[in-house]
Amino acid sequence: MTMYAYIVENKLRKIFAAINAGDVSLMLNGLATDFTYRFKGDSPISGLRNSRASMALWWERLYRLFPGFHFEVKEVAVLGPPWGTRIHAVLDFIVPHQPNGPYKNVVMQFMRMRWGKVTYIQTLEDIQRCSRYLAWSATQGCDEALAAPITDQTWPGTGPFLRA
Repeated sequence: MTMYAYIVENKLRKIFAAINAGDVSLMLNGLATDFTYRFKGDSPISGLRNSRASMALWWERLYRLFPGFHFEVKEVAVLGPPWGTRIHAVLDFIVPHQPNGPYKNVVMQFMRMRWGKVTYIQTLEDIQRCSRYLAWSATQGCDEALAAPITDQTWPGTGPFLRA
């Protein structure tokens, strides 16, 4: 591992530690002025965001929908130079629940970074598992579990297999 890759991975781990502590400022401050955050799926946490305001609202929603959540960083790969860095991360997303045990999902992120600022993030997870959790949350009285995504652009578009 190069020194640059080590520094980027360490920074990423610090960001997730801060998120786990309820602080998203490091993540938001790490975004480039012109960025895209795409969360795949068809749920209240999916969508395409490219403003800090919508990202802040999205994080607030995530904390409400998944109370007490935390990420465990499992694997990070950093490739490329400072002007064209690609980051791949595998994370466990865990929400504690009693008495039935925790909700767990695997999250995979692909990021692009230029000169220390993230320009692109794409997040993938097991959307069926997430949908089951959100459906359960709705039965527990959480109306936001059925809300439309917080998104800056219509995405994924319209069509016979896409949500309009």
